[in-house]
Amino acid sequence: MMEDISKTDPEVYNLIKKELKRQQLGLEMIPSENNVSRMVLQAMGSILTNKYSEGYPQKRYYGGNQFIDEIESLAIERAKKAFKVAHANVQPYSGSPANFAVYVATCHPGDVIMGHNLPDGGHLTHGWKASVTGQFYKSVPYHVKSDGYLDLDEIERLAKEHKPKLMWVGATAYVREFPFEELGKIADEAGAYLAADIAHISGLVIAGVHESPSPYVHIITTTTHKTLRGPRGGMIMVTQKGLDKDPDLANKIDRAIFPGLQGGPHDHTTAAIAVALEESSKPEFKEYCKQIVNNSKELAKSLMENGIKLVTNGTDNHMILIDLTPFGKGKGIFVQEALDLANITTNKNTIPADPSSPFYPSGVRLGTPSLTTRGMQEKEMETIGKWISEIIKEVKDFELPDNKAEIGNCLKHFKESIEHNKRIHEIKNHVVELCRKFPMYPSFDILR
Repeated sequence: MMEDISKTDPEVYNLIKKELKRQQLGLEMIPSENNVSRMVLQAMGSILTNKYSEGYPQKRYYGGNQFIDEIESLAIERAKKAFKVAHANVQPYSGSPANFAVYVATCHPGDVIMGHNLPDGGHLTHGWKASVTGQFYKSVPYHVKSDGYLDLDEIERLAKEHKPKLMWVGATAYVREFPFEELGKIADEAGAYLAADIAHISGLVIAGVHESPSPYVHIITTTTHKTLRGPRGGMIMVTQKGLDKDPDLANKIDRAIFPGLQGGPHDHTTAAIAVALEESSKPEFKEYCKQIVNNSKELAKSLMENGIKLVTNGTDNHMILIDLTPFGKGKGIFVQEALDLANITTNKNTIPADPSSPFYPSGVRLGTPSLTTRGMQEKEMETIGKWISEIIKEVKDFELPDNKAEIGNCLKHFKESIEHNKRIHEIKNHVVELCRKFPMYPSFDILR
């Protein structure tokens, strides 16, 4: 197909080719990104994208869905088996729509909800003020302690005081194992639904390298493209505990997705989710997820040994959060840009009690799923940790101005200043050399 695109639309083809080269020659270390298998790519690029399938299996609003029904039913059964749940909906377009459907199914506008505070590592859709979830519902955020771990005492106190209708556990930047059992008890005492958003750790949960929330929560949501290594989609699952609390909960979830929030599902994505779930059932996937965590721990060790501070001084999962405050506040943007220049892709991120703003935070978030998919192990993590540490120290003296109007010029000057930084370019050459040893898709390799 790519040969055809190259002839009919060379402009798009060349941009895809540039992006493939960028990914091939760089270290993709944003923890929410991964590289899907060729089989997932095949399902995503299939003729299933041609079909409209509003409704659910055997309950469609269009004809010609007999095979789509089989594909969706297969994905549902594989999800139920993988996560040990009673019900699964595989139609959410992504994680945020899945989470909003949980609100629609369990709450009325104005109800009290609780979630992990965004600057402390939580998710936008768990009640942050800029999200509709923080505008339609009365949000009571909870926080982490000074050591970076969830403050269970505060969560219990807030739940008793505010009696939320819905509580969330899950995050975008939390590097320790979630205490599902303890939070389940707190939610039960408050009479709340407890929803676990495991978008980041779903693959780790399936592989058994992170505790499963299934016995302790009522609802589970997840994306399918992070550690699960599938397409960009979402799922909502209802546990047996959820059905015991509300026997109609599965139906409420399904109605919230369709017709409540979405129209026709993306059938090619559903098929790719089914493929990814089948891949996750194999013994090699369990070993792969173990390696993700081993790599993450080794990378954290390397960073700390080279003088870099980490939130919680380590990690339990695929993710690491660098605390740059020893070098000053708001340094995340400088480090992200400098790493990008060296073909190391990360993202600036807030840290707990960040002294700067979310737009110019004092941390950097990075992870190991993509590198592990490419076959890198502890030896490579040790080296990458040294490179990242060196680059941080190369740019540690740059400062953001107090006057916001001057920030644009400051960043422009910064980029010009590091453009010819000798050490950063030396590390970039090392990165390219390393990446050539671990091609993403050998048979697609455009670098030969």
